Amino acid sequence: MGSSIRVFTVRGIDVKMHITFPLILVWAAIQFGLIGNRGLDGAIFGVVVTLLLFGIVVLHELGHSFAALEYGVPIEQIVLLPIGGVAQMGRPPDKPSQELVIAIAGPAVNFGLAVLLALATLIVPYNFSPREMIISLQGMGELGVGPIFNYVFVSNLFIGAFNLLPAFPMDGGRVLRALLALRLEYGLATRIAVSIGQAMAWLLGLWGFLGGGFFLILIAVFIYLGAGQEGQLVQLRGVLARLTVDQAYSRQTETLKPDSTLRDAVDLTLTSFQSNFPVCTDGQLVGLLTQKILIEALNRHPPDTPVQEVMRTDIQPVSPKDGLFDVQQQLSQSQVEALPVVDFGRYLGLITAQDIGEIYRLGSNQPEMLRRLRIHEA
Repeated sequence: MGSSIRVFTVRGIDVKMHITFPLILVWAAIQFGLIGNRGLDGAIFGVVVTLLLFGIVVLHELGHSFAALEYGVPIEQIVLLPIGGVAQMGRPPDKPSQELVIAIAGPAVNFGLAVLLALATLIVPYNFSPREMIISLQGMGELGVGPIFNYVFVSNLFIGAFNLLPAFPMDGGRVLRALLALRLEYGLATRIAVSIGQAMAWLLGLWGFLGGGFFLILIAVFIYLGAGQEGQLVQLRGVLARLTVDQAYSRQTETLKPDSTLRDAVDLTLTSFQSNFPVCTDGQLVGLLTQKILIEALNRHPPDTPVQEVMRTDIQPVSPKDGLFDVQQQLSQSQVEALPVVDFGRYLGLITAQDIGEIYRLGSNQPEMLRRLRIHEA
């Protein structure tokens, strides 16, 4: 998620805040201050409890992350959004049993924290009444240690329990898929879990529409879209499994030299219909001029500007033997449409999102042809 700001790092995992995150603080201040008729005290209460709850969300996501790291699954980052947090894994777990443990680890942190908070009240006695808050909303919005503690305690339990609903992409949906995948094919298990998740999203959205509130509708939309994206991702992985870059990349591509100009790049674009150009010296890759960079450069620089002044040098090239699904994910994360293919230091060609899209459509519509391709390459 490019629109995020790093807050801190834990065990090499960047915890980031999405730029829209402050919106939830504004919403909380309005909800408890104006709508709750608590004035400034209510607004402060809303901001404080929201920050504390997002601290709990971070702990929840770190529970997933640490469990994933134990299985060797890399965690790219944790991103805090207005509706919660997301721990982004570099790859899926190898086994359903591993996904089961990773999925349960988050809610387990919430329930463990609830036990610790309850024990803390034995050491520091005060009006600990989460039952009254649940039943009658007693103390809701009052600025004080007791009401804040009770609200956070109840909300922490709610976060743990709500995440266990069998609705993809929440933890309960992943638990459901992992349990199904112990007996069923992974793709089928995913489709079942996705269908259940989207059905629950419709029910949550209907509940919100009938009086449950706008936030419930927002969660329903998040669940529905997230479940669909997970289903598409698993389908994509299934089609591209065991295929390599060597089976898909474009070998006949035009290249530029570092001293080539922006005008040269435009001319090549018009004559070759190629939109991304590797920049090479004696067959060695030194950079990549993407279509987006070319357009931006033409708006800021004269046409005679050498491409070496504007090209990207941070693009990680891929190897012919790299897995096609991993490269597709790298394309998505790099926010580029093409990656250079390099073998033993020499530039070979380009792998584009269009190339992978064509392989995916072939595999989706004519899986038999794709199976023959896999057997031939094996």
